[in-house]
Order: sequence, then C-alpha cells, then structure tokens
Amino acid sequence: MDLRIFTEPQQGASYDTLLTVAKATEDLGFDAFFRSDHYLRMGAVDGLPGPTDAWITLAGLARETKRIRLGTLMTAGTFRLPGVLAIQVAQVDQMSGGRVELGLGAGWFEEEHKAYGIPFPKEKFGRLEEQLAIVTGLWGTPAGEEFSYDGRYYQLEKSPALPKPAQAKVPVLIGGHGATRTPRLAARYADEFNIPFASLEDTQRQFGRVRAAAEEIGRKGDDLVYSNALVACVGKDDAEVARRAAVIGREVDELKANGLAGSPAEVVDKIGRYAEAGASRVYLQMLDLDDLDHLELISAQVQSQLS
Repeated sequence: MDLRIFTEPQQGASYDTLLTVAKATEDLGFDAFFRSDHYLRMGAVDGLPGPTDAWITLAGLARETKRIRLGTLMTAGTFRLPGVLAIQVAQVDQMSGGRVELGLGAGWFEEEHKAYGIPFPKEKFGRLEEQLAIVTGLWGTPAGEEFSYDGRYYQLEKSPALPKPAQAKVPVLIGGHGATRTPRLAARYADEFNIPFASLEDTQRQFGRVRAAAEEIGRKGDDLVYSNALVACVGKDDAEVARRAAVIGREVDELKANGLAGSPAEVVDKIGRYAEAGASRVYLQMLDLDDLDHLELISAQVQSQLS
C-alpha cells in the first residue's frame, strides 16, 4: 500500500509552507506529494496568504526534492488550454527528472471561476474528454512528427508536439463518483483511478465499474492503479486525535466514519479494509500543514506497518 501526502493549499498555505511539507514527505519515506488545484478557499477559513498555482508550485518543488512523485488531485480542465497544459506538465516533468503525474478533472467549483474571471462552461465533461485526447496525443506523437486535432471544443493544426516529458509515459489520473461516463473515460485514458472521500461500499462499487469499463474496450482491469483520497487525523491517544480534529474544524466521530481517524492501529485496520475493496494507494488529505508531528506519527506508526 502506497501512502501519499495530499494538500489543499487554497485553505491557506504559502509556497514556503508547501515546500516544508514536501521535504518532510520525502524525508519521512512517503511515496508522493500531491496538491489540489483551486484558487478559492472553501468553508470558514481565511485562506491567507491567498492561493498558489498548482503547476508553478510543482515546478518549484521539482527542483527542491529528489525522490518523491509530484502531482495534482485534480487539475481543473477549465483552468488551462490543453496544449498549454501539455507543455507545462512536460516541462515540470523534465525539471523533476521524470517524477510528475497528472490528475485531470472537469472542474466544478463555480465560485472560484467567478472570483478570478475564469470561464465556467456548461459542458465540461465533453471538454475534459477532448483535453485528455489532446494532452496524451501531444505527448505520444513521435519526435519529428506533427499532431492535429479537430474536436468540438478544441482544434490543433500541425503542432510539433513539443516538448516531450522526461518520462516515456506521464501517469494520468482520473477520478470521481460518476457511474457511467467517468469509468469509461478512465478506462480509455487513465493509468490510475482515484475515488475521493468515499465509503468502503462506494469504493468497491466504483472500482468495479472502472474494471468493467476497461474490460469492455479490451483492456485488463488490473492495468489501472486504484486509489482513495481520505482525510487523515491520527493521534497517539484519544486526546491527540480530538485536538487534531478540533484544529481542522471536524468532529472525531465524523472523521472516523468518513476518513482515516483514530489511533495508528485503527487507521492501519481501516486502510486494510480499503485494500480489500481494491485500493493499492491512499492519498492522505492533510489539512493542518503546520503539524509536521502528524506526518512523523503516520510515518512511524502507520506507514511502517503497511510496508
């Protein structure tokens, strides 16, 4: 079971804070550092000092880290044109020595689009499908050849399809709860399928849909990595769990029901149940980025038992 650290910087984090967490992620033996791609806070937080851009952040971290994978859960397809996104991700992959992964979603948070003047189209899923075709098509075009695309939403003509990523294949992550279109899109384009903040039952059901969709197009269901994203709130005792829950404005019972909360033993047990549901990777949503002791505890007493 891979454990990855997943951050939500729009809730309030500077680049320096993210760098500190990313370095701790690497030093403590976690597999990867991922971040959300949002420009507006959610809920009752001030969001100070303000939003940071996901791919600018990852470019900086690419030069400041050596081992961990770096990526997004999920880049909003509404934020960037697909050709530009392909260039950005390829460049950051080069800067990292081939450690980047692209999580790409349709975009959903209308308020952040209004706040920063970003168009919020009604038809987002069709755009996402074309974006995936273009980004992967540009990367997959042999050097010296050109790439063209004539879609409903995007058109590319005689692109040199450059630059290329450092990796032969940048892993693409697709996720969500949709019962029909999402599994089909994942089956066609994804190297990994992620379901965020889902119960064990919903996880097993959605993984099954993705496997079935993959098999329908002649792909093996096991070709994909299956993962969960879950909030983490771990403590060495009940008092520490309660303190960490209070800091992030959540109730312990709710966190235990919907996330990975409690003692290290409780969390190891629940991760084991997600593994039984088909997950081989978990993204730990860390909402208090100043609490590095939390990372150290998870590394020493949770991750060590899952290795």
